[in-house]
Amino acid sequence: MRFQLIGVNHKSAPLEIRERLAISEKRLPDVCRDLTAFPGIEEGMIISTCNRVEVVTHTVNGAADLRGFLHTYFHVEPDELDPHLYEFRAKDAVRHVFRVASSLDSMVLGEAQILGQVKEAYATARAVGAVRGQLDQLFSRAFAVAKRVRTETAVGSSSVSIASVAVELAKKIFGTLQGKNVFIVGAGKMSELAARHLLAHGCASIFVANRTYDRAIGLAQKFDGQAIKFEDLYSTCDRADIVITSTGAPHAIFRREHGEQFLARRKNRPMFFIDIAVPRDVSPDMAKLDGIFTYDIDDLQQAVTSHVADRRTEAERAEAIIAGEVEKFEARSHTLDVVPTIVSLQDHLETIRQAEIDRVRGRMGQLTTEQEIAIEALTRGIINKVMHTPISALKSAARESEATTVVDVVRRLFNLQAKPEAKSAQPAASEGSKEVAAKDEVGTRL
Repeated sequence: MRFQLIGVNHKSAPLEIRERLAISEKRLPDVCRDLTAFPGIEEGMIISTCNRVEVVTHTVNGAADLRGFLHTYFHVEPDELDPHLYEFRAKDAVRHVFRVASSLDSMVLGEAQILGQVKEAYATARAVGAVRGQLDQLFSRAFAVAKRVRTETAVGSSSVSIASVAVELAKKIFGTLQGKNVFIVGAGKMSELAARHLLAHGCASIFVANRTYDRAIGLAQKFDGQAIKFEDLYSTCDRADIVITSTGAPHAIFRREHGEQFLARRKNRPMFFIDIAVPRDVSPDMAKLDGIFTYDIDDLQQAVTSHVADRRTEAERAEAIIAGEVEKFEARSHTLDVVPTIVSLQDHLETIRQAEIDRVRGRMGQLTTEQEIAIEALTRGIINKVMHTPISALKSAARESEATTVVDVVRRLFNLQAKPEAKSAQPAASEGSKEVAAKDEVGTRL
């Protein structure tokens, strides 16, 4: 398995570092293309959320310079970035992907949003041809593992989320949420979820501003709220007691001067900002104003931590499921590695068998049906005995680290030519199905 993964997340890097690596949804297809054009990378995809940026690849030899890619692409010096990076290869990379998809590596243990975010990242990379074969198999299995974890454990029950924590914090500030107004800036899923929680706890009305006005209208209609044009944001935002912001802006859209204006128009009545964006939408200077309360994604993480202790037992069960799934995935991957050689060997010896029968057929004269059957059985029996030892060695090696060496020896002994692998942009499901079909054929013919 030549999987290689590198990244930062909410545990390894502060928000200041994560926001420098954040990739907007619009840029993601181009970044995936650039990633697969990088030396040594066959397939690649990027998961970019408010809590993590991870590069997942299948490489030529398992050792591409992914750190170099991050340094170059994001213009970040090694001494700034490298202390915060984690890197996994082969089996460890598989385990990490399974844990991320199953929400065991999330800020909120068991939260449901990460699986959807990983699926979106996978779909984007697959659409541009950056994911074709090995990564397709890896993430298809990861999604199945995540479903199994959610079905067989209670790790996602009694859900604690960023949204629910935001409600708690808002209650502490205002005492009650009855009659409070909510302003959503950016029509993203996390903002919508937080707004839904706030309204369920008594907030009176909702306003929505988004750079694409039609999306603002669509989200506002869900809550019977009012859409605001983005250019009117600063002149209307003071209507809100609670502002939930999650845009894709590269820089803060709420700064100290805006907070001063809002407080003046509100006659110093407090405002509560929930900043879910990475990079941040709210400048840290806003928090210095009396009457402005700001919480970014890392602040919310601290509030979440105290809520998840009761999920640890379920998390341990989930980890056991993932450990077993990693072993099965590794075993299957090694088996598939030797299937092409087994099929080539069978085809090679079958060609020799047919050629020898054709060569002597003219000297044997007219054969009866019974004689034809006897010759067929005799020659097939010989071929099966010849194949038995090398195929057994290949199958045994597939479960060990020596698979590559044994494959090379068998190919040299029988003069088997390696078939070139084309880099196709077609969906990888067809590649996977071919390998599975080949494996099934081997089982049937043996």
